[in-house]
Amino acid sequence: MPKTLKMPDFRIIPNLYIKNNALVQGINLEGLRVIGKPEVFAKTYYENGADELFYSDVVASLYGQNTLYDIIEKTAKNIFIPLTVGGGIRSVEEIKKILKSGADKISLNSAAVQNPNLIIQCVKIFGSSTISINIQTNKVNGEFYVFTESGRNNSGKKTIDWIKQVESLGAGEIILTSISKEGTGKGIDDELLKLLDFKINIPLVIHGGVGSIKDVENLRKAKKYSGVAISSALHYYYFNKVEKTEQVFGNKDFILGFREKNDQNKFSLNEVKNI
Repeated sequence: MPKTLKMPDFRIIPNLYIKNNALVQGINLEGLRVIGKPEVFAKTYYENGADELFYSDVVASLYGQNTLYDIIEKTAKNIFIPLTVGGGIRSVEEIKKILKSGADKISLNSAAVQNPNLIIQCVKIFGSSTISINIQTNKVNGEFYVFTESGRNNSGKKTIDWIKQVESLGAGEIILTSISKEGTGKGIDDELLKLLDFKINIPLVIHGGVGSIKDVENLRKAKKYSGVAISSALHYYYFNKVEKTEQVFGNKDFILGFREKNDQNKFSLNEVKNI
């Protein structure tokens, strides 16, 4: 059964960080803890109405290679919604292998920042709709800058300038990640959203900090964003559902503790799809 790539005006995208073939989650892209099998969570999200999935290998850029091929193949067999894959992608050949494994789109970050011409090359070969740029950003001395290597390295590029450049180079989409908000469940980065006071002509997905259905509702109502990527709020809600059907491995105590302290920071896909 072929995947359908027709998407709603506003997409709900579960974001799955992967390290050594395991689904992990942390705060501010740090302190990553194993919470389960990514392909199992992915199938659960698909069955519960996710519009798309985003896989990101969080250590690939450090080691210079992406190791998700097996997980992509396992996932693609069980889901029929678009799958975007990122993390450590640096070459056309690597992109071909990822797409052949079952991904529908690829997401570039570090390699694109280091070599913007890679965006032009990839768009020419694969088409703009296949090329997404994940911009990880943080505020330093009053300015938002682009970070690479899973939030470890300040590139020195101003976020607003990089957004405009990415669009001009032909990328088909931007996933904008607030590092300071990621994994916290404390709400969307309002300062970052205020930075986006200019017209952006390609789809823009906001990621980082979603902690309530209201956060998603506000993004949808703004009619400026193409979707929202959500990590911890969904992972912690669906953990029990996954646990009932699959052997869960990882830091269960961490997840349950987080859930107890942040009961409002988890919700179902059905709830956010129907706001």
